[in-house]
Amino acid sequence: MKIVIAPDSFKGSATSSEIASWIAAGIDSVIPTCEIVKIAIGDGGEGSLDAILNAGFKTIECEVAGPVGNLVKAHIALKDDIAFVEMAQASGLSQLPGGVKSALKSSSFGAGELILAALNKGAKKIILAVGGSATTDAGAGALQALGAKLTDAAGNEIAQGGGALIDCVKIDVTGLDSRLAQTTFVLANDVKNPLLGSEGAAQVFSPQKGASREEVEILETSLAHFASLVGGPHASAPGAGAAGGFGFMAYSFLSATAESGIDLILDLVQFDRQIVGADYIITGEGRFDSQSSQGKAPWGILQRAMKSSIPTFLVCGDADAHQETGFKGIYTLASLEPDIKKCIANPEPLVTKIGAAIAASL
Repeated sequence: MKIVIAPDSFKGSATSSEIASWIAAGIDSVIPTCEIVKIAIGDGGEGSLDAILNAGFKTIECEVAGPVGNLVKAHIALKDDIAFVEMAQASGLSQLPGGVKSALKSSSFGAGELILAALNKGAKKIILAVGGSATTDAGAGALQALGAKLTDAAGNEIAQGGGALIDCVKIDVTGLDSRLAQTTFVLANDVKNPLLGSEGAAQVFSPQKGASREEVEILETSLAHFASLVGGPHASAPGAGAAGGFGFMAYSFLSATAESGIDLILDLVQFDRQIVGADYIITGEGRFDSQSSQGKAPWGILQRAMKSSIPTFLVCGDADAHQETGFKGIYTLASLEPDIKKCIANPEPLVTKIGAAIAASL
């Protein structure tokens, strides 16, 4: 019997590799002769860089600006002339000092520095994974890091963060790094939201980044003002609102194209090749809910598994019971331990037990 284990990370709890290893241990305790293939997976968001390191990419460490100007150690991944830049490495919620959110002042400047690092390593194609950001600055910080000047009425550079975009009166791109024009950019993203409006970056996502109701309106106004200066059709494009509007910047200034994050990652790790001959697939994520079918990792894996008629199990911390799915079975940590905090703090024994339970059902 061959079982492929390919979970996403359980955000704030365990990495993809850890979850896969614990499931494998549970299976091995019941079916010691089982052939187990473990594949680290991400959907283009935070943790995706770890997944592709198993696909022949090498990691490069960089010291860049964090979301509020704090210096952080971040990584990019390289393979030949392809670079993988995970925005959260520099500008993610996980890089906020003490976890203190700063919705108006958080900047994507460090993400721009990661792009520069990739260019310095000779990258000709850069994949931008943009999940998990702390920012709502329309990618303006990254644009500044890449050489653009955003100035106020007095001709001074505006401050960092989305709240300062309202002060911008001129965008000068003559200083943009010339290598950008010879580089292909791919936005690895499954967020379809536009930049502005009720489904936009400020209204939908900034509260998760610490924005109060008043700050949401400030950010909405600032983003709208910045978009008016940039011009063009990209503010309404699907994905322009990704990562606090970073998608808008990528479309407008980097000529980026968008691809499904999970499909891009699955192709990079040669998922279709690795599941050949598999009897079962086990995937997972922290919580399975109504958003999971909008491009999250387990859903993307399920679609590929169904094409090959491979029964697929889902392991997750908790699940929306009302979701109709094509999974052969859904196993939750919450069914074993009702205290979600305990599930998050110590998932290993629960995940291992579920791995054994799945094996026993086969």
